[in-house]
Amino acid sequence: MKNLKKQYIKWAVVLSSVFTAMISCQSDYLETDPTTAASEDAAYSSASNLMAIINGMHRDMYYRQNDSQGQNGQGGIMIMMDAIGEDLVFPSTGNGWYISTVRWQDQVNENSTYVFYPYQFYYALIRNANLVIANGPSVPVANAADVNTVKLAIGEAHAFRAFCYYMLVQIYGKRYVPGTVNSQLGVPIRLEANEIPLARNTVEEVYTQINNDLNEASTRLTGSKRLTKSHFDDKVILGLKARIALTQGNYAVAAASAKLARAEYPLMDNTAYTAGFNNLAGNSEWIWGATIIADQGETFSNFGAYMSRNFNSTNIRQAPKAINSKLFLMFPTTDVRTKNFDPSGAHTSLALPTTYSKFAYTSQKFLSASFADSRVDLPYMRAAEMYLIEAEALARLGNETDSKTAFNLLAKNRNTAYAGASTTGTAYINEILNSRRLELWGEGFRLLDLKRLNQGLDRTGANHPSVVTNNLMTVPNTDPRWEFLIPRAEINANPLIVQNPL
Repeated sequence: MKNLKKQYIKWAVVLSSVFTAMISCQSDYLETDPTTAASEDAAYSSASNLMAIINGMHRDMYYRQNDSQGQNGQGGIMIMMDAIGEDLVFPSTGNGWYISTVRWQDQVNENSTYVFYPYQFYYALIRNANLVIANGPSVPVANAADVNTVKLAIGEAHAFRAFCYYMLVQIYGKRYVPGTVNSQLGVPIRLEANEIPLARNTVEEVYTQINNDLNEASTRLTGSKRLTKSHFDDKVILGLKARIALTQGNYAVAAASAKLARAEYPLMDNTAYTAGFNNLAGNSEWIWGATIIADQGETFSNFGAYMSRNFNSTNIRQAPKAINSKLFLMFPTTDVRTKNFDPSGAHTSLALPTTYSKFAYTSQKFLSASFADSRVDLPYMRAAEMYLIEAEALARLGNETDSKTAFNLLAKNRNTAYAGASTTGTAYINEILNSRRLELWGEGFRLLDLKRLNQGLDRTGANHPSVVTNNLMTVPNTDPRWEFLIPRAEINANPLIVQNPL
């Protein structure tokens, strides 16, 4: 059944028990075609309908708008995660999108829609994952193909739940500290689609649940063939395991999982690297991502409406996104990754109209489909990230020989003049981390990396205009603002929730 607009399961979001307080936020969360609808009973009446729920969840990853056009699916959260850091530079305030995020004003305001947005988005996906996991085993099956479809749908639901809890605990909880008990507060673990008030679980408990879900997803998805790269498969699960193991300091698992995850995804060549990061299906190293369907995009909400260089919008014309000049200047011009940024800001190859403001070090890494079409394929996971995880993890284990084998494969692909890593110890790890900053620029990793590494924010000495940052240039690693406040709507609805300190 193709069309599954949910009538009886509310979109609102679970937000622990805030669901009842948000009854006005109806959902098209199971929707694959917004023109028709079916009841919840129909959603679990066949294997194909169960998989249609998963398809709708993948669609929500790029199409689920929250309170405003700047809050659209995973792409908007990726922008937030980088805007809070130091490597994504807003050269002007433009028409205001994400400026409060750059200034660290969102995470300290429990009533901010940008505090609410990730919480709502991920718990909504978790709710539907819980429904698929609970109802999947009872779905009628007529043949072996149906059995397999149900198995895969439940596997993807576990993967979704793991990914969402991983994002939630990093945004709203304190950092995971390897080698400790990690009894600090994380987020509520909700494994059933109900509104019963739940207290926040510890960070350790959340990571245990994440790993349990990934293991279940791996069991169900290993050996399967997915329809598109937007779906989970065993390689995506391995990539998520690598990310999470790196965060937890389980470096042997991180290195081994990353190597397996990238095995079938060769690095793109230099021509592909400068082609605009907008070809998920045709790019050899993209492991997981989203292609925005032409008739299901949101012109001024898409990732490309804020992060591309060529879309014709007020935000792109007035506030194109730039790279931290200090980071850019760490790398030689022979590194192809520098070709995606223009120190002059002219971007002559793009033939931008005169109405487009020009600023130094602006990016053309992401190019939208056209001046009139903001769609850009979203990169959720690439082989390059896996090389960097493998290299960092092995280096932290003291195995620099194997680490440099992995790192040099990536570094020499990006820079044919690179002779190979010659640094050692801390200097070598810093080389990996700086390469990671350049490689993953704009892909939503920076806040999460700063927290993982227990580093403070430092925007000094670069091209951050003080009028944009509101003079917020440094933040120590001990500052409580590294944890987003829990949304006030959740606290009002759930008496068991404890707020983060200010």
